[in-house]
Amino acid sequence: MTVDPASLLSLPAAEKMRLVELLWDSLGDDLQEVPVPDWAITEANRRRAQLLRDPGIALTCEEMWQRVSIQNHG
Repeated sequence: MTVDPASLLSLPAAEKMRLVELLWDSLGDDLQEVPVPDWAITEANRRRAQLLRDPGIALTCEEMWQRVSIQNHG
């Protein structure tokens, strides 16, 4: 299958997002084939260890969405 990148880039934002969601969801079927760089594994392990040392640093869902809202809307 050949895909023309220019035609994808010309799609409306909502259609681009739907395409991204479809592609993202399809990765779940092939996780063994998705390469994860060593730096990402190292960072994930560092963050996990930090969270285990101090669970109080975690945010609730509500706190996370509040921060996202503030960053996006000032």
